[in-house]
Amino acid sequence: MDPIPGEALTSCRMCGSTALTQVLDLGAQAACDNFPPADDPQPDARWPLALTMCGACRLVQLDHVSPPEEVARAVESETLRRHAHEVTERILDRLDLPERPRVREFSSHHGGSWIGAWTARGAQEVTREADVVIDNQSIIHSETPDADLAERVAALADGGMLVIEFHHALRQLTGGQFDTVRHGHPLYFSLHSWSAACERHGLTVVDAWAEDVFGGCLLVAARRGGAPNDAVRQILDDEIDAGATTPQGYERLRELTASVRAELVRHLEDAKGAGHTVAAYGAGSKSCTLLGATGIGPDLLPYTADLSPAKHGRRIPGVGVPIVGPQDLVDRSPDEVVILTWDIADEVIAQLRRSGLETTFVVPLPHVRVVGSS
Repeated sequence: MDPIPGEALTSCRMCGSTALTQVLDLGAQAACDNFPPADDPQPDARWPLALTMCGACRLVQLDHVSPPEEVARAVESETLRRHAHEVTERILDRLDLPERPRVREFSSHHGGSWIGAWTARGAQEVTREADVVIDNQSIIHSETPDADLAERVAALADGGMLVIEFHHALRQLTGGQFDTVRHGHPLYFSLHSWSAACERHGLTVVDAWAEDVFGGCLLVAARRGGAPNDAVRQILDDEIDAGATTPQGYERLRELTASVRAELVRHLEDAKGAGHTVAAYGAGSKSCTLLGATGIGPDLLPYTADLSPAKHGRRIPGVGVPIVGPQDLVDRSPDEVVILTWDIADEVIAQLRRSGLETTFVVPLPHVRVVGSS
């Protein structure tokens, strides 16, 4: 039976255990990929948004089924386009692969595609019997991940390697990245929970390392046979030390979430009280959760700019902040710009400065940080 949107979770999406414990509750929030026209009078639908941890496999996941995803309106950042080539080079340098590997990619519009970078290095794109199966931010958006993992394993050749990149639950926890929690992204893997999933499908995690995109991802390689290397064992130890494998450890995320909420609202209220003009940059999925969970609307952020023309004239769901183009932001020249896409803050700030915007930038996570105009 297909998952029903809004239905409460009663068992783990990956291993089926019913031992679930809620670890973070962000209340009812709008679907973060549904950007209504700014003048649409209809209220935005809201859905429960909370995380629960499986006591068996330690997978952190949304505790309700997400609403159906809307058509993607995002524009891929320069950071992600560059990352596709850089991470491909790291994989080829680090893993024991054939000189011209056969590659199958399971990609997502959230993470872009790496296949062009692989074929540029001589790889052959195939649909089965692959030396490398790549999951680039794909399975984390699935409501039926165990079946999807079986599909990826089935595409492997003998001796093939499953390579996945996902936002690391450890970085989410230690960085207070509550805005990475969103509808349509039901799964938040640690290395512990991904290793457990792989083991159920006959794979062993043999290597893993950190990547900086999206605020902190993990690149993990698994295959039939082999043993975890020192890097894998170190990351597993780090997760235990940080509390990423127990519900009690997620008290840290709840505390950091409350702190960022209060700090950002206080900063914007102080700016408004001082007569400063303030706007934002970014209208991605993080923006929706960040503003929705903090209750920040047009009274504190009159508008936000985004590179995607498909979002212009629309609004951030749930909070009603209008979305304009980057040139509108430059032309209005506010005193402060809050970078809602904080994970690519350096790219955004450089882009806006090249466009002639001289202002103060505010990066909200992992804590409110003010970046001067030059």
